[in-house]
Amino acid sequence: MKMSKRKFIKALTLSPVFILSACKFKALGINNNFNNNFLNNKNFGGTKMPFELPALPYAKNALAPYISENTINYHYGKHHQAYITNLNNLTAGTELVNKSLEEIIKISAQDKSKAGIFNNSAQVWNHTFYWHSMKPNGGGKPSGEVLQKIEQDFGSFENFVSEFKNAGATQFGSGWAWLVLDSGKLKVVKTGNAETPLTTSAKPLMTMDVWEHAYYLDFQNARPNYIDTFLNHLVNWDFVAHNLKN
Repeated sequence: MKMSKRKFIKALTLSPVFILSACKFKALGINNNFNNNFLNNKNFGGTKMPFELPALPYAKNALAPYISENTINYHYGKHHQAYITNLNNLTAGTELVNKSLEEIIKISAQDKSKAGIFNNSAQVWNHTFYWHSMKPNGGGKPSGEVLQKIEQDFGSFENFVSEFKNAGATQFGSGWAWLVLDSGKLKVVKTGNAETPLTTSAKPLMTMDVWEHAYYLDFQNARPNYIDTFLNHLVNWDFVAHNLKN
């Protein structure tokens, strides 16, 4: 007996295999629409206050076993949220109320009296950029134009890895290691505390958080192990490629 196209599609969508695949896709927290919107919107956290905690581009357990759901709950749910809350409180009723997140960062970076606003606004941006610098099944050696550019500017991918590891390991105290594009050339830089390349001429392409709350629950004091894991299993080279082109 022949089955109509409509009945075939209906039967397919009700099949156990289709349902299982759909559930698995949802469980991974894949959100292509959000990712596309994020990549095209530099005002991470919203265009104007009150800012909101941006959704993660994956499920909270999607980076396990390398970064645990427990770490995400604290790092994203507590620390990142605290920066959002503090920023909204500090900018309420000020001349910054109608500014974008990037504008607030650049204005407050030039005014020592706004140090608290800078620290919280920059950390909102840095953390959102960090979440997107990682993905499930990431890391390893990139391909295509990203690899070509790395080999051109660092001499080899291995040289890049060595520089990036050194930046992360030698950042004293809290801070960040970055891959940036500066004057047309890829460079590795590190920043302390809330400092960000947004206040410089360099264009950020990817970052790794080396504040202790980023890795302590999973790696304790072994920051080098966290750095190795980040490079081998977590880097979102697709994000780097997009930032390099745009």
